[in-house]
Amino acid sequence: MAEIQAKSLVKKRFAKYVSQNILGMVGMSAYILADTFFIAKAVGADGITALNLVLPLYSLIFAIGAMIGVGSAIRFTIEKNQGGGSSHYFFNAIFFATAVSVVFMFVGGVFPDRLMAALGGDSRIVEVGTEYTRIFMLFTPFFMYNHICNAFVRNDGAPTVAMAATLFSSLFNIVMDYVLMFPLGMGMVGASLATACSPIIGVAICGFHFFSKKNTVSFKAVKPSFKMLYRSCQLGVSAFVGEFSSGVTTAVFNTLILGLAGNIGVAAYGVVANTALVTVSFFNGISQGAQPLLSEYYANRKSRSLKSVLFMSLAASVVISAVIILTVKIFAVEISNVFNSDGISELTNYAARGLKIYYIGFLFAGINIVGTGALSAIDSPSWAFAASVMRGFAVITVCAVVMSRLFGMNGVWAAFPAAEFITLFVTAAALITQKKKKSI
Repeated sequence: MAEIQAKSLVKKRFAKYVSQNILGMVGMSAYILADTFFIAKAVGADGITALNLVLPLYSLIFAIGAMIGVGSAIRFTIEKNQGGGSSHYFFNAIFFATAVSVVFMFVGGVFPDRLMAALGGDSRIVEVGTEYTRIFMLFTPFFMYNHICNAFVRNDGAPTVAMAATLFSSLFNIVMDYVLMFPLGMGMVGASLATACSPIIGVAICGFHFFSKKNTVSFKAVKPSFKMLYRSCQLGVSAFVGEFSSGVTTAVFNTLILGLAGNIGVAAYGVVANTALVTVSFFNGISQGAQPLLSEYYANRKSRSLKSVLFMSLAASVVISAVIILTVKIFAVEISNVFNSDGISELTNYAARGLKIYYIGFLFAGINIVGTGALSAIDSPSWAFAASVMRGFAVITVCAVVMSRLFGMNGVWAAFPAAEFITLFVTAAALITQKKKKSI
């Protein structure tokens, strides 16, 4: 009887954490999709191209914030459950996020036009995207603080507050996108201001937990520790790659597509990349929702509960990926046309074909994202790093370069499924190895 109750509790906790975190992560990514839609309406294909060229910068900022925030929150959870000293991780994360943000603020504030040009923009695209880039990079600290606060709130037993923070910040962004871009006619500047201010809402909502009686996160100022940062980032690397892999893929694909299909091709990839960001958020939601439970059960040596959460996470990723792939296959043209306000048939053709091929990769990507997140949660940073780097940097780059030369644009779209399929073998090997070592 006790065992049945324990299993039921694990399932309820999994459903609560994962469902709320999926909603939160989808909400967090939805504002980029909203940006794409409103920019397509207000500025057209040039605006989508400019947005897609700066997506790697977004991804890098989010990735660093996720690595510091998620990694620190995992250390906080493990050490708290093992009775160790976990009180300094939050301040340490905020301090180093601030230090890193200064670099982004300086580059974005002083050299936004050169940055756009370096990312592949011609003179027309640079003119469209310069102020957009300048504004959102000046708000870098808030993007990182949002990741850190959200991770600590979730790991401190308040997933509902974390979900509310991401959903309301995204809703604010979407509403302000419309207000600033259309009634006020501010174009790309309005889109950037809406995006830049949205994480402030998320941080403010997280404050409801931090100032509640349930909070166990310490705000005490301590001497910054590089050792503590390093140990945290070891466990946050899968979160880093989960965020940044889309940026790396975007940067590589932009370069290849510019040579194959020009600005229209990049705009089509903008449709694929931005919808893919929302899709990735489902799997990041499963991964980060399960992470506090995996870390807790690992720290308390509850192997049965740990195995149950891991199985449910992988099963959920397979089911969700199958539904999404089928949906995109059926509605690829309709999805493409939503972001094609100029009615350019070439853009629709490229984007629709790209969606159908590219999205096959999420069957494997879902398992890889959940698997690498689980490896970090149970303090296996080496395996998590290896699998994450393969899918986020190494394999996807090689596949994209080789396959684009062999098959043109179809090869570019197919590089993502190929890379994720190859990485799947490493993820599976890592989980099997850790199962033997740590009884997962």
